[in-house]
Amino acid sequence: MIASNGEGPFVQAHVDPLAGLRTPQDPPWDVYLTGTVFLDIIFTGLDSAPVRGTESWARGMGSSPGGVANMATALARLGLRTSLAAAFGDDHYGEYCWDALEQGEGIDLSASRTVPDWHSPVTVSMAYEGERTMVSHGHEPPPVEAAAAPDRPPRARAAVASLTPGVRDPWIAQAASRGTRIFADVGWDDTGRWDLAGLADLAHCEAFLPNAEEAMRYTGADCPRAAAHALAEHVPLAVVTLGSEGAYAVDGRTGDSAAVPAIAVEALDPTGAGDVFVAGFVMGTLADWPLADRLAFAGLTAALSVQDFGGSLSAPGWSEIAAWWRRVQSVDDQDPTALRRYAFLEGLLPAITRPWPLRRAVPTIGFGRSV
Repeated sequence: MIASNGEGPFVQAHVDPLAGLRTPQDPPWDVYLTGTVFLDIIFTGLDSAPVRGTESWARGMGSSPGGVANMATALARLGLRTSLAAAFGDDHYGEYCWDALEQGEGIDLSASRTVPDWHSPVTVSMAYEGERTMVSHGHEPPPVEAAAAPDRPPRARAAVASLTPGVRDPWIAQAASRGTRIFADVGWDDTGRWDLAGLADLAHCEAFLPNAEEAMRYTGADCPRAAAHALAEHVPLAVVTLGSEGAYAVDGRTGDSAAVPAIAVEALDPTGAGDVFVAGFVMGTLADWPLADRLAFAGLTAALSVQDFGGSLSAPGWSEIAAWWRRVQSVDDQDPTALRRYAFLEGLLPAITRPWPLRRAVPTIGFGRSV
């Protein structure tokens, strides 16, 4: 494993990871996604979980768009042209989330809609001891036609979808029929059936990225690697995340497989780490990197995200990646084999010329600037 020494962040630099691949005939967007945007309020600096009947004080607090915005932000910060279709409430929370995503992150919201008289969903997240506890509130979501037009997705190189057992999302088939490469994850199957055939939209997917427990339950395999190989019989790319043990992937078209260990970091808040992993893998795939490099990059971006608080707030960009690469090369007695695993970054990373701050999502609602 590579160890980090935990120095502070630097200003974000713009990098277009697909610059050498772009042509005039390309779709307007690199990645399209749709889903629910939450307002996330994150309390940090808690020494322990709140205790019943007492009042707990947090040493820090941040606010940011959450839900599908975590994935959209992670993609945009890696330099991918990102389009999001979502419903936004017409309250202050909705206005804040829209501004943070469109103005702060450069995400295209032309497929999104503001819905009158709809309350923005809210999640309060409490981070402590490397874990999180969340409380969410929201009203019945508006009809699809009032929120966006997901059955007519814009042209894009790729799309990210979350599969639901027993449910078809028409936009997935529509996008795939136009040449969009679909990357999908899946949530816990509350029905307990774990029927792979029930994931009907898997047939349209380029890649499927479940965690180890989900992969084993869907395939009946007794270990994550066997599960990945079983999934590769149903989808071109099967990627199984292994938590602190890294990730394993199988390319069902070529038979290639790759395993990459996790990076040793001090985890403060795991919120959004899975979304950041998927974003890193999507970027590496669109850039046509070798499978092992894609896995390593996805794991790196996820590891960087858990060292800070919040979902979209903690998604790393190229400046954070460059700062990490500098740091680990300066650590005494660093494992040379581990360093070579990430040597492919050398020609991609920007020069870091000035320090933080970078305006991103405003950390507290109502502030027009950092304080």
